[in-house]
Amino acid sequence: MRYLLIAMLAACGAMNGPKEDGLDESIRSYNDGMRWARFEIAAAHLPPKQRSQFVDESDERAKDLKITDYDVVRIEQHGEREAHVQIKVSWYKNSEGIVRETHAMQTWERHGKAWVLVDEQRLRGAEMPGLPEPVEKPDETADKSAAAEPAKTP
Repeated sequence: MRYLLIAMLAACGAMNGPKEDGLDESIRSYNDGMRWARFEIAAAHLPPKQRSQFVDESDERAKDLKITDYDVVRIEQHGEREAHVQIKVSWYKNSEGIVRETHAMQTWERHGKAWVLVDEQRLRGAEMPGLPEPVEKPDETADKSAAAEPAKTP
């Protein structure tokens, strides 16, 4: 009985101590928040200056956009302060009724004791409302157009 009491007191002390979010927990909390339209919870994993606008825009989009599921495909941690996370999202728009699938790449950074989502963009699959498209660099565009042109023969 005495050991049970000590274990319970230790658990209570751990719960009241400083909270350090692990990467896995932060990823799950953000994506669950998006999945279940709990945008305030998801926003807690963004930089503070972006949170209010994020919640407003997400609430507006949620009138038509519904996320049905997500899977974490891969987590690539780069040192102790950065990670790239690939997720697969299943979603539909009420106005269309077609379930679509989109892969996204999330960039997470450790800020103090918390992991913060600093960037997210579509990797492949259907374009999804609210998910930014990848930004192409000018030199990549030139390389693609040069590769698309047929080879000229003398």
